[in-house]
Amino acid sequence: MSKHIKASRRMTAACLIVLAALCSTRAHADQREDFLAARTRECPRCDLAGVNFKRRDLSGVDLTGANLRDANFHDARLVGARLAGADLTGANLNKANLSRAELAGAVLRDVMLYAAILDGAKLAGADLTDALMGVARLTRADFTRATLRKARLADTILTGADLSAAALDLAFLRGARFDGASLREARLMGAEPVEASFVGADLTDANALGANFRGADLSKAVLAGANFRRANMYETRLEGALFRATAMPDGTIRDQ
Repeated sequence: MSKHIKASRRMTAACLIVLAALCSTRAHADQREDFLAARTRECPRCDLAGVNFKRRDLSGVDLTGANLRDANFHDARLVGARLAGADLTGANLNKANLSRAELAGAVLRDVMLYAAILDGAKLAGADLTDALMGVARLTRADFTRATLRKARLADTILTGADLSAAALDLAFLRGARFDGASLREARLMGAEPVEASFVGADLTDANALGANFRGADLSKAVLAGANFRRANMYETRLEGALFRATAMPDGTIRDQ
């Protein structure tokens, strides 16, 4: 008898698990439909891949951990949106307003952010490999430990941004403005900050091995412990820069 009771209990438990899963799936589907119909602004972990949100006002939405691969947010308003851990691979965010948006740990590989606004956005630990970010505005944005390998940031404005320990290897940074930004322990190996501005920036212990700083402005920048070995610093402005155990292009160590 006890064997039959145990088997019955196991069967009941299994049925309850299946029922709970079905209810959860249905609830999630309903939440997705409500979000797409603008009846709710919360859809964490929803599958919204490829959906068109062009010019939609999505300020303050909660899309934490959502699948947003290849979604279209062109010229959309995402001020204060919660997108931490979301997958935005290949998404179109050109001209979108993401001021103060939460994107920590988000995947933004191959994302388009041309002329986007990300003032005060939080992108700590985000992956922006190969992102297209020309003329974007990123003042005071948090990129600590973010990956921007091979990203294109020509003429972007990163004034006061925090890029501590960020990876910018092989990034195209022509004409970008890093004035007052923190790039402590950042990686800039093989990067192209040609004619970029780093006035007053902190590059303490940054690794810029082989980077191209031709015509860049590092006036009043903190370069203590930075590595510029094999870097191109032709016509680079260094007035008032702070040197301390700084490795120069020819391998010499400069102290000041």
